[in-house]
Amino acid sequence: MNPKPHRSALKIYRLAFVASLLLCVLSPTRAQAQVDAKTCAMIVMHGKWGGPRFLEGFARAMAPACDAKSVEMPWSGRRAYDAGYPAALEEIGALVKVLRAQGYLRVLLAGHSFGANAALAYMAEIGDVDGIIAMAPGHSPRQMYEVGMDRGSVDEARAALNSGRADQKIRLTDLNQGQRRDFNLPADLLLSYFDPDGLGDMPGTAARFKKAVPFLWVIGRLDPLYPAGEGFAYARALPHPLSLYLVVRAGHKDTPEAAAAEILAWVKQAIAP
Repeated sequence: MNPKPHRSALKIYRLAFVASLLLCVLSPTRAQAQVDAKTCAMIVMHGKWGGPRFLEGFARAMAPACDAKSVEMPWSGRRAYDAGYPAALEEIGALVKVLRAQGYLRVLLAGHSFGANAALAYMAEIGDVDGIIAMAPGHSPRQMYEVGMDRGSVDEARAALNSGRADQKIRLTDLNQGQRRDFNLPADLLLSYFDPDGLGDMPGTAARFKKAVPFLWVIGRLDPLYPAGEGFAYARALPHPLSLYLVVRAGHKDTPEAAAAEILAWVKQAIAP
């Protein structure tokens, strides 16, 4: 029987697969035609427990300005946190490199809910994209911890990690728009997503953007995060003349659809020469 692959080897395979998948989607001939016609590519990330299909309509709506692709991330319903947050950001980075190699002059990163959270984290940790679109940002590990929902799991995972037991499985009850789901995750992976001071903390990541880029924060009036206002995270980012805090009449789930036309108009302005 073959030995089980080491986690680092699995990560390499996963990044190679992601890059090859996008290369298949945008073949050299097709990609060249697209680059000739447009200067912008957009990576679109879904929310917690979702999947690429949930934002395919939004990606198509961006076609007049950008070649947009909705991709599957580790927090999808199918993948169920099969990679930690740093590895998720590396997956995004691999896609960015593919798009740059295909000649796109600008690469934008867009996300809905948890995907918006990841867009902020990416800008704080890697920061090599040309604009961020955060739609109905979600996933609040600090709030979950403070209300005690996952405090025991986070504290147990932190203790395991400090004791050198990064692979120890910890039971966690996750929350998404009032729904709960149980997971058994390795301590280091669990902390990467749910540490209240970690990559999931949007006020913290917004304040650590690597550079000033056009930053669009889109929030619905019926979204649970709407009362927090601009000061929650948006205003903490480095200022840019094209950044915008956009309020639309929508709830959490339907924000991408409700705001698509206004987002497209903003994108055209953000990528203008």
